[in-house]
Amino acid sequence: MVQMQAPSWQSKLVGEFQKEYFLQLQEAVQLAYQNSSCYPPKDLLFSAFDYCTFDEVKVIILGQDPYHGPGEANGLAFSVPDGVRIPPSLTNIYREIATDLDRLMLPNSGNLTHWAKQGVLLLNATLTVEKDKPNSHAKMGWQQFTSAVIELLSDQKENLVFMLWGNFAQQKGKQIDRNKHMVLECGHPSPLSANQGKWFGNKHFSLANAYLKAHDILPIEW
Repeated sequence: MVQMQAPSWQSKLVGEFQKEYFLQLQEAVQLAYQNSSCYPPKDLLFSAFDYCTFDEVKVIILGQDPYHGPGEANGLAFSVPDGVRIPPSLTNIYREIATDLDRLMLPNSGNLTHWAKQGVLLLNATLTVEKDKPNSHAKMGWQQFTSAVIELLSDQKENLVFMLWGNFAQQKGKQIDRNKHMVLECGHPSPLSANQGKWFGNKHFSLANAYLKAHDILPIEW
């Protein structure tokens, strides 16, 4: 399996990388990529960490697992490469941002790399998936690893904003210290949830920026 390249995360997670479950996870992912079509491409597997160093994290958006269609996953939760059709959940995210921040135009690309470079950790709970099989790698060990990442951020940093959309993300975020961080929760931006009135109007993006500004942290250009 491709190794994480980001030095700031490497030093923080070195103990996790040496645990038995992670060594087994590496083997399982290696075999999966050898024996079937898996996403994202191996060199993009740790993109969320590569683009957003530990020291620069301001906001964490927690997804479930990568998109499972060809060419869609780029290692960032909810994001797709330039030129790929914007998925329905991301379209709803863009619509909420437009309403919340009074924007007239929706973006024409689903690539969220520019968010990651500003300190938004776009973290999927499971970092790999088999083609056309959502959650196929959910039990490999990724969940334990990403829970350790969330715990590390909660314990060692202050004044982060965690965006937890849907029941899955909210359950995974129960360990976050809410005395030190802002936790924003609402329904998932998927069409099913959004059309039931659980997504639109959450104002998470303006709330996040107001919190960051209040703590003298540069806000995000959403």
